[in-house]
Amino acid sequence: MNDIRFRLADDADVASLVHLRDDAARWMLAQGITGQWQPGELDEDHFRRIMQSGEVWLAEADGHLAGAWELWWQDEDAWGPQQPFAGYIHRLMVNRSSAPPGTGRLLLRAAERRVAAAGRTLARLDCLADNARLNTYYLNAGYQITGHKPAKPQPGGTPKSFTLLEKAVRPEGE
Repeated sequence: MNDIRFRLADDADVASLVHLRDDAARWMLAQGITGQWQPGELDEDHFRRIMQSGEVWLAEADGHLAGAWELWWQDEDAWGPQQPFAGYIHRLMVNRSSAPPGTGRLLLRAAERRVAAAGRTLARLDCLADNARLNTYYLNAGYQITGHKPAKPQPGGTPKSFTLLEKAVRPEGE
């Protein structure tokens, strides 16, 4: 896993991002996780919009897409208006067909390092409230539950309830 490279996505990557996200949604459905993501929910325009207002990162290993995530600098739908002290991690996706076990944690740590490098002190994310498996995953990664957001708007879908989680981050060397 030491050969994973991270880079910002660009317009040439949006089709691959849609495919990765749809594959992740299909994997969730196969695992019995029915309320999280559905294939076809997000299109190329979604990722282009995120690239304009935030960042979309890719992880590549051996020439293959291993995963990706979105990093937002504000998330008023979940957290309300905030001072600029957090980065908001969204859509952490792993390529289940080629990425080795542990890739998700590696991507999460890379996202946290990027938040810290931007001078922010908190990495924040939200997780579907009734997805106990994913909530536990983030708790085991050092996140703490800070609240709940009922009826958070969803791109192209009905509002859902989310658990709000955060973790303190510091630049490397501190």
